[in-house]
Amino acid sequence: HVQLVESGGGSVQAGGSLRLSCAASPNTSSDNCMGWFRQAPGKERVGVASFCTGSGTAYYDDSVKGRFTISRDNGKKTVYLQMDSLKHEDTAMYNCATDFPDGRLWLPPLNPRRYPHWGLGTQVTVS
Repeated sequence: HVQLVESGGGSVQAGGSLRLSCAASPNTSSDNCMGWFRQAPGKERVGVASFCTGSGTAYYDDSVKGRFTISRDNGKKTVYLQMDSLKHEDTAMYNCATDFPDGRLWLPPLNPRRYPHWGLGTQVTVS
C-alpha cells in the first residue's frame, strides 16, 4: 500500500518562497513518475510539476516554469517542489502523487488522471 505524506506548506507573501516535500512509504517504487498537483477553491485539480525516473525528465506547467523546481531523492523516497517568486494565483491545496503501481501510464505526466496514489495535501497561501 503506497502512502504519501506532504509537508512544507504555509502562508507567504507574494515574491516569497516555499519548499514542499512529499515522503513516500518505503515500499514505493523508485521507477515511476511522482508529481505535484494543485487545486484552488472552485477550480479543477491541475498538474504543476512531475519527475519521471524512466525518462529522467521533469515536466512543468507553463504557469510555473522558471519559478518552480521539482527534484527527487530516490534514496529517501522523497520528492520536493521548490517554489520561488510566488504569486497570489499560486494559492491552492498542493498534493503529490505517484503513478506506480496501477497508473494510467498512457496519459501525460501532468494529467492528474494518470495517478492512482495521492497524499492528503498541504495548503499554500500567497498574500
